[in-house]
Amino acid sequence: MAKIGRPGLPSERRQLVWEMWKAGSSISEISRTVGSPPGSVFSILLPYGGIYQPPQRRRPGCLTLAEREEISRGLAARQSYRQIARRLGRSTSTISREVVRNKGRARYRAVDADDRAWRRARRPQRCKLAKNPVLRGYVAARLQEDWSPDQIAGVLAKRHPPGSGMRVSHETIYKSLFIQSRGVLVKELQKHLRSGRPIRRSVHNTVKGQWRSQIIDAVPISHRPVEVEDRAIPGHWEGDLLLGRHWTQCATVVERTTGYTVLVQLDNREMGTVADGLRRTMTQLPDHLRKTLTWDRGMELAGHKTVTVDTGLAVYFADPRSPWQRGTNENTNGLLRQYLPKGMSMAGLTQDDLDTIAHRLNTRPRKRLGYDTPADRLAALVLR
Repeated sequence: MAKIGRPGLPSERRQLVWEMWKAGSSISEISRTVGSPPGSVFSILLPYGGIYQPPQRRRPGCLTLAEREEISRGLAARQSYRQIARRLGRSTSTISREVVRNKGRARYRAVDADDRAWRRARRPQRCKLAKNPVLRGYVAARLQEDWSPDQIAGVLAKRHPPGSGMRVSHETIYKSLFIQSRGVLVKELQKHLRSGRPIRRSVHNTVKGQWRSQIIDAVPISHRPVEVEDRAIPGHWEGDLLLGRHWTQCATVVERTTGYTVLVQLDNREMGTVADGLRRTMTQLPDHLRKTLTWDRGMELAGHKTVTVDTGLAVYFADPRSPWQRGTNENTNGLLRQYLPKGMSMAGLTQDDLDTIAHRLNTRPRKRLGYDTPADRLAALVLR
């Protein structure tokens, strides 16, 4: 069966996400380590409610991918099951069952067969709450009354003897709540938990003393030169991502003095992609118009040092949840929604398309510029 959706992290890095989460690392720390946005890390944790998933291992005696490739070659050479089994040191019935359960001689493919074997091995056993509707109903009713899983498990153990079938651990209740694929307890019951978290955290997990998105060697906006504030000196920019549907985006960069806007086409939100896009577009401007760049606290600009080296822009980061510190950029993003409305996918837009939109915006007169256009004001600065 084909996999649907955005390409994810390789299995090795996905497992690293789980190991770091189990050890108590924050989502921001994991994001920096695996080189993927915090939202992508969260999307790995969410389906399992943040409950640690150990690496999947083959059981001893199972066919390996290399053996399945040998089977495929043997079938292509029209060898019998007995011949293939003898070469692999396996029983004939093992080879026969493997081929039959994977579309037969004519359609057997080693990689597909190995993938199906992994997926079959992942099928979970039905949990205790799924097997016992009376116990499940009791647990759901107590959760609706705002009891904690520990309180429910404790009362059941006090009232019912071992072997009665009316005992369940608090961990089983938590797993049934947070792992919705079990189909046991409805998601709405999570709202009755005191923590209110969408996923479970490791007991070692803490974000104390951290920003939500902590960026290595980030220079806060409080260290930005005072001259930036009054807009008298050009060359100071503000930037952020403008988000579209289906994880699409472009970068918006606005000059504070003139309001001149630059749009940057991005294939994804990876820090390397964003840094490269800014280098590609901002280096087209004269050196004296590239002084500072103030950005949101997003991890997409975690590669800010590369941006500084490549463009000469000193990068400063706004405080968390403080969009007014980049007011020019926020207002410009509102204007851009006329051309890039919310819910629109930006996947098909080229840099030329974005340049056309930026030109439309830059050639509109602005009241704060005395009804000059941003393009007029910037052109005057370029000719200095």
